[in-house]
Amino acid sequence: MTFVLVMWIVWCALALIALALHFYRSRLEREEDDQIYLDEAFSHEKAAQEAIIAKVNRIEPVVRAAHWLLGAATLFVIVFYIVDMLHNLHLIGD
Repeated sequence: MTFVLVMWIVWCALALIALALHFYRSRLEREEDDQIYLDEAFSHEKAAQEAIIAKVNRIEPVVRAAHWLLGAATLFVIVFYIVDMLHNLHLIGD
């Protein structure tokens, strides 16, 4: 297996993970309501909303890390191809 193939497999895996985490967070946030429950009769709804907020807050650092890793991998791919192009044009040495 060549380095380029491994590089693209890693990039695709990171992209799929970031995309899946983004969709999961979006699905959780879709169920979240922007309401204030002042009456005790709605305590079960308030508890459900607090559970959703806790899930979103727990997954947010993972989503952010996945996006940073994907950005770093994208930058690596771009730099790899720029260096390869410069090698092919004989502008830099091996």
